[in-house]
Amino acid sequence: MILITLKFTATELQILTALAEGQLFRKEFIDSKLPGFRSNAAELNVGKQLVQRMRLAAGRPVARQETVVAASSHAAERQNP
Repeated sequence: MILITLKFTATELQILTALAEGQLFRKEFIDSKLPGFRSNAAELNVGKQLVQRMRLAAGRPVARQETVVAASSHAAERQNP
């Protein structure tokens, strides 16, 4: 696995997180109703985990219902330093 490191300001990360949240919502609730749409549950779960990690990095709390999604090791490390 290749790791890539990027630097963002807090504002940039918050904007990116909001955009990612919007896309996840669209994929889960809007696109799924379109004819011929094929859902990819694994991709959706990875996306939710990434949004959690971005929220934690930006210092934003993770919503209660999102904690149901299995957290990645990175998210778990940030929650329990």
